[in-house]
Amino acid sequence: MEIKVFGPGCKRCTQTEENVKAAVAESGVDATVTKISDMVEMAKSGIMATPAVMIDGVVKSTGAVPSVEDVKSWLGKQSGGCCCGGEC
Repeated sequence: MEIKVFGPGCKRCTQTEENVKAAVAESGVDATVTKISDMVEMAKSGIMATPAVMIDGVVKSTGAVPSVEDVKSWLGKQSGGCCCGGEC
């Protein structure tokens, strides 16, 4: 699984990266987390608001800091979990 965290390095972007890494560690999924701060790369990926999170090419969040639980639910969906992220 490939996870990209987009942001120029502000406090909210740093918190997003920390939350993503915590969610990956807690869920035990095999994932690579990459921080993208280059504005050209962000634009190429269609990111217009930061922080943003992309998982395997799908944008999951823009303009907000997702919680660790939010990210874990996205990881469950990506790894074959149920459609509600385990909340059923």
